[in-house]
Amino acid sequence: MVGDIESVLDGLNRARVRYLVVGGVAVVLHGHLRTTADLDLVLHLEHENLVRAMEALTDLGYRPRAPVPAEAFVDAGQRQTWIEEKDLTVFSLWNPDKPGLEVDLFVTEPFDFDRVYARALRVPLETTEATVISMEDLRAMKQGVGRPRDLEDLKALDALRAGEGPIAEGDHG
Repeated sequence: MVGDIESVLDGLNRARVRYLVVGGVAVVLHGHLRTTADLDLVLHLEHENLVRAMEALTDLGYRPRAPVPAEAFVDAGQRQTWIEEKDLTVFSLWNPDKPGLEVDLFVTEPFDFDRVYARALRVPLETTEATVISMEDLRAMKQGVGRPRDLEDLKALDALRAGEGPIAEGDHG
């Protein structure tokens, strides 16, 4: 799956898409080893950025889980309808050739994108780099959600921040 994640990020980087890796993959890139089945991304919801993002993802073979065209995500009115009528928080994409990875795009920017983007880390990977939300901004996101998995991630991020190093999944002292 790591190669699949790098492929997605490389495609977005080549298309000059402004994005932030958040969620489980961001936790891993900050140094805590844990499993995750999706790549959570916050895209800058500016029209041209979204056009480039959807073209890049479509070119990589990703398609929406919902029965809608990928281009529908670009339309702010459509996203707002999904939020109001379906209580949608993420727009999920999948690739039939890469069943182990789902790409989840936030339908709103859960923070001031430009400010959080300015604090983001550029993490070198094997074949590309990832633009990853800072640890403090990731902690704020996870505190706001508060699911059990997010609380576990917060504990792990706090250990990393305290200099205790990464802890293995399930090893929470």
